[in-house]
Amino acid sequence: MPQDSSRYHPLRIEKKIADRKELLAIIRGRQFLTLAMSRDNEPYLVTLNYAFSEKEECFYVHCANAGKKLDMLHANPRVWGQVIEDRGYLKGKCTHAYRAVMFEGMAEFIESPEEKRRAFEMMIERFEPDPTEMKAKLTPAVLAKTTILRLRVVGMSGKQSPAPG
Repeated sequence: MPQDSSRYHPLRIEKKIADRKELLAIIRGRQFLTLAMSRDNEPYLVTLNYAFSEKEECFYVHCANAGKKLDMLHANPRVWGQVIEDRGYLKGKCTHAYRAVMFEGMAEFIESPEEKRRAFEMMIERFEPDPTEMKAKLTPAVLAKTTILRLRVVGMSGKQSPAPG
């Protein structure tokens, strides 16, 4: 897994999640990521469902072929994202329990129909109890009207609160 590319060190080192297995467990266990983009000093934030390829170190997401998100990513493919596991408010402690994975990445547009199909199938397998029927609907026309993005991770870190122990 790429190393944390942050120039900052956590103030509370005991909250840091450094174990790859734990970071991957958080990613596997969640359904949505939040993705931040920017263009010309204008920020934009979206929430997306995803599939994560451990082998390729990337997230796959899908969207329509036009819109603000795509305009932003064409102008600046650099992204920042977060996957968060909400563990609930801790009554009487005035704090909220969570685990989070933050990542820096580069958005890549997948053009090949074969690669688009493979990424789309990863997402279907992740969410559909019986993916066979949905995979059969991935016709060339469906693939043509859908944009698939690969969010290649270049840095990843994790944080949890409260700190263990």
